[in-house]
Amino acid sequence: MFMQAGKVGKSASNEGEERRHLLSMKGLAAWYRAETDAVISNLNLEIGPHQIIGLVGLNGAGKSTLLHVLSGIHRHYSLERLLWKNEETSLTSPAFKRSRYTVFSEDESFEYFTFEEYVRHVFQSYGQEVRNEILDELVAGFKFQNYRNSFLGQLSMGSRRKAYLITGFALRPELLLLDEPVNGLDFESTEFLYRMMNEYRRHGAILFSSHVLESLCLTSDSIIILEAGSIRHTFLQGDMDPEFIRGVLNK
Repeated sequence: MFMQAGKVGKSASNEGEERRHLLSMKGLAAWYRAETDAVISNLNLEIGPHQIIGLVGLNGAGKSTLLHVLSGIHRHYSLERLLWKNEETSLTSPAFKRSRYTVFSEDESFEYFTFEEYVRHVFQSYGQEVRNEILDELVAGFKFQNYRNSFLGQLSMGSRRKAYLITGFALRPELLLLDEPVNGLDFESTEFLYRMMNEYRRHGAILFSSHVLESLCLTSDSIIILEAGSIRHTFLQGDMDPEFIRGVLNK
């Protein structure tokens, strides 16, 4: 069911769809204590329906804050306009919330749920039935077979991250948000993650952050450098050289 590693090309049936945006955000500002101390300021972002966008930046650049705003857990923000599939909406819209799933860099929620209970809870919350064949293949790919009935709170950081990644890839939301997804993963699971991210273009879009430039270059259609809460530079395919990007970051 899963294809070999490598970027999946856009099919002809998706060409018309690619001319539209899945998400278009204009004028985002976000802060923690006061609007005058913005972490993100006047940020514009567009994501295509089958696009993978990587976020990179130094600590405090606003990567996690941006993902937290889109996830609905960061409430101190203002936004000029948000379009979802060319329709004006809000981040609190039930339709938008059911269309995205987030794997956070740190997540200690649902610690008294077993993995199986958590998966059923998430799918029920999104109004979907669990696709067992897909779930089983993801569990095998992430080498998670021995933890299916373990409580999330008893798992190591890496195993818990696998649990949330498996759930997100099995759910297949139109927008998958990943905050530092490589952290805590072993080599085999990291390679499998890259495969799943590249294949995800068939199902939806991914916006993810990473400090590992190689992971960004191996999976992204474009890479955005954030600096002080604003977009400093965007790299497209063909310009994604890890050493060059590292040089831009360090200037």
